[in-house]
Amino acid sequence: MPSSPYRGRFAPSPTGPLHLGSMLAAFGSWLLARHAGGQWLVRIEDVDPPREVAGAAASQLATLAAFGLQPDEAVQYQSRRHALYQAAIERLLAGGTAFPCHCSRTDLAGQHGVHRHCVAGRERPHPAIRLRVPDDSHVAFDDGLQGRFEQWVDREVGDVVLLRADGCWAYQLAVVVDDADQGITDVVRGADLIDSTPRQILLQRALGLPQPRYLHLPLLLDAQGAKLSKSLAARPVDPGDPLPTLRWLWTALGQDAAELEGIGTLPALLERAASAFRPDRLRRGSIAAAPPLP
Repeated sequence: MPSSPYRGRFAPSPTGPLHLGSMLAAFGSWLLARHAGGQWLVRIEDVDPPREVAGAAASQLATLAAFGLQPDEAVQYQSRRHALYQAAIERLLAGGTAFPCHCSRTDLAGQHGVHRHCVAGRERPHPAIRLRVPDDSHVAFDDGLQGRFEQWVDREVGDVVLLRADGCWAYQLAVVVDDADQGITDVVRGADLIDSTPRQILLQRALGLPQPRYLHLPLLLDAQGAKLSKSLAARPVDPGDPLPTLRWLWTALGQDAAELEGIGTLPALLERAASAFRPDRLRRGSIAAAPPLP
C-alpha cells in the first residue's frame, strides 16, 4: 500500500455535462482527499474520440469550478499523454507480456467474448494489442468501502485490450499509466468500475507500478433501478445554484444533514464539509436518486 502523502483524483470522460452521479464521485473524492490532508487532482480522460462531445471537457471543468471543487494541480488531459502510453505498450511487447491480436468481437462470440487464444479469421491491417493474462489469474483486493473483491481475470475477462484496433488507447492502460505517473495513492470512483480494478492491478504488476488504494462509492440509480448515467433522469447539475446539490450529495454520502444547515455561502459550506466529513458514515449500497433536488 502507498506510504506517500494522499493524492486522489477525479477523472471524467468528456461525453457530456456532469450529472448528479458524476458529481457524487467528484464531491466524494474531494472530501476524502481533504479529510486525509492530501491533494485532489482532475484528469480529463479524452482518449476515446468517437464517444466525446465537443465542448464537454470545458463544461465539466466550469461546473467543478462553480461548485468550488478546484484541483490542487493543473488539469491533465489524456489526449496529450500518448508518449507515456506508447512507452508502456513497447515495454510490455518487448517482455512478451502483451501481444498483437487480430480477433474481432464476431471471432470471439463462440468464447462468450473472452479472449484466451487468437481465433481471428483474417489479419487486420492494424491489430489490437492485448495484455497476456496467465491462466488461473485470481486477483483479490480490499476496497476501502465495498470490502473484499475477487475476480478470476482469465475466466471472466480474458486477455485485456490495451490498444484498440481503431488506434484508440484502451481505458485500462491509460488509467493505470496516468495514476502511476501522477503519483495517485488513492483511487476513489463509482462502484460501476470496481470490476475493472483486478485487471488494472494485473497491469500494474506487469509494468512494475505501485498499486494505489481503492474505494468505490455507491451508484445513484433512477426510479427504475438503472444507473443514473444511463438514464434519462441524468440531467446536468445546475452550476448556477450549487448549494442545494452539494447538500443533497452530502446526505447521499451518508453524512449528517445538520452539519451544513444554515450555511449560505459556497466557501463556508465547503470548509464545513471538509472538517465535518466522516468516512465511516459512507454508504455501501446504491442510492435512489429519483426524488427531485431541493
